[in-house]
Amino acid sequence: MFRKYLMLSAAAAACTCPSFAQQVYSPDRASGVETVVVTASPIAKGLDASASITTQVDRSTILDAAGGNIADALANVPGVSGSGFAAGASRPIIRGMDASRVKLVEDGLSSSDVSDIGPDHGVPLDPLSTQQIEVVRGAATLRYGSQALGGVINAINNRVPTALPEKTMSTEVSGTYGSSANTGEGSVMTDIAAGNFAIHADGFYRTAGNYDTPNGTQANSFFVGNGFSAGSTYFFGNNSHTGAAVIQYDGKYGIPSDTTYILMRQTKFLSRSSFDVGAGPFGALNVDASYANYSHEEKNPDGSVNTTFKNKELDAHIEQLIGAIGPISNAAVGLQVQNRGFSAIGQDSSYLFPTQTNSVAGYIFADSDLSKTLHLETSARIENVRITGTPASDVRTTRDYTPVSGAIGLLYDASDFLKLGLTASSAGRAPAQTELFARGGHDGPQTYETGDPTLKIERSNSLEGTARLRLGKFNADFSAWSSWFDNYIYGALNGQSCSDDGVCSVGGGDLRELFYRQQGAHFWGLEGKGSLTLYEYGSGGLVGTLQGDFVRATLNDGSNVPRIPAMRIGWGLAWESDQFDLGVNATAAGKQTDAGAFDTATGGYTELNAKLAWRPMDGYQIELIGHNLTNAEERNAAAFNKDLVVAPGRDIRVVLTAKL
Repeated sequence: MFRKYLMLSAAAAACTCPSFAQQVYSPDRASGVETVVVTASPIAKGLDASASITTQVDRSTILDAAGGNIADALANVPGVSGSGFAAGASRPIIRGMDASRVKLVEDGLSSSDVSDIGPDHGVPLDPLSTQQIEVVRGAATLRYGSQALGGVINAINNRVPTALPEKTMSTEVSGTYGSSANTGEGSVMTDIAAGNFAIHADGFYRTAGNYDTPNGTQANSFFVGNGFSAGSTYFFGNNSHTGAAVIQYDGKYGIPSDTTYILMRQTKFLSRSSFDVGAGPFGALNVDASYANYSHEEKNPDGSVNTTFKNKELDAHIEQLIGAIGPISNAAVGLQVQNRGFSAIGQDSSYLFPTQTNSVAGYIFADSDLSKTLHLETSARIENVRITGTPASDVRTTRDYTPVSGAIGLLYDASDFLKLGLTASSAGRAPAQTELFARGGHDGPQTYETGDPTLKIERSNSLEGTARLRLGKFNADFSAWSSWFDNYIYGALNGQSCSDDGVCSVGGGDLRELFYRQQGAHFWGLEGKGSLTLYEYGSGGLVGTLQGDFVRATLNDGSNVPRIPAMRIGWGLAWESDQFDLGVNATAAGKQTDAGAFDTATGGYTELNAKLAWRPMDGYQIELIGHNLTNAEERNAAAFNKDLVVAPGRDIRVVLTAKL
């Protein structure tokens, strides 16, 4: 019954759980005025100007979200969820696809961590240092590599400024206290204009103890993190600039399904440049690069180290923007080079021996106006991936893959208030290092994994239809999509368990035995969100919202793809004005009974949230936010450790923000 209700609601395009951190109410925003997409595509365009729907999460929403990871900040985006393994390790999931199918980037460059290697590994991108997050799907994902087959999460933080600030100096300071885990958070961001130089600096600190649940305190669920960055850009000529930044991140968090904790650190260097070529149709030439040195230690309660994971990664892009040529209105041609060296030392080093991954890729984007009402988007990418590692055979092995991908999108302006989109794509993905070369026990997720060095390229053939309604006081976005996989790669549990030395049998140890397999699969789903301005008075408005998402995923043998998020539907009602905001929303997550083999079904729940915001003067805001006010027991169907871990219970947060 719940599933039927969700699907009917989505089909009516009346979906999405509201985000409390909406901007102050304005008639322009209620009418759906577009925001420019900075990074989703090489070709800058409005949010409503692409066949696929791109979602932006603003700074206010990020600060309101409870949690120390990017997935928490995206909790109210249709089609996006988190792996929910730990407070410090919850990687975003897009449409049921995670790990090596979702690319995490910072200002378009790789996050350069090991969160794709194990669900207990965190992402060194803290929401407190992020100004905006984009969720990118469709043709634009081909810009980022074959590991972006499911989508891209782009954390935008302006650490290398791309424009001179309008003010000589601007600063934002925020502070938060949360009751569930005795959380304390603080952040500062500063932008300075000094002649032809733009300077950016930011820093944050976060501390959270073991959080409360409806069943008591969740042991070993603490999180502590801090970080800073400093960067500058020099602007010259006509629209040209070059700049760089250094970033430091340090985190410490517990694994709540175990007794261990992780000490994580990363030092990263960013470089971003744009040169105005100004020759015929050739516009800006963009050259961006990052290099990151990442490591984390998995420690016992006494401080002794089990394993140290290390990752050194280079990601470089060069991209030429091209203006109108014949029927093409805009185009971009790019080259991407990546080099990644991974190693592990200690007890779990047998899980994955050192690997080296090198890739080089070329891609092209083009936009064409076929008529006044029909817009065409095309993109293509060819990539060579070379991965070297040591599988269980102990024979050092190198695999070469050349995935080729392409996408085509059509956007039709059916009327002044309705836009229809259709995107067809065929994307190839090279197997990841874990899928090829895993060969032992991993204490965090409590698995004993075996990769397959003979895996083939995974291919997804996808079709997505979108609809956007902009009817003044009513706005809605809707997507229906389907992906057919050839050679889908997945981790298959077999019901046996293993000891640390690899002796496996039914009930034979603490580590669940998992093999990486490959067969056909089918994913499909629905997503939608809608908002309606119910009443206007003075500078304020009463806005109602509704949203939902649903994913179904099966393998060709008729079994279920493991760890697929449960369906969700939510509603909200909020009063927004110049001085006050007041809102309430509820999200109902359904039961997940379509569990994978030897996986566990999860029950449904309803989460109730509320918010009160007061702006006593320009630039200052005080918020009182309640999460999970009914103290519902929530288990994440996508989490590897859902049998042992419950999500946080009731939490009351106070958030103070000042913009100077």
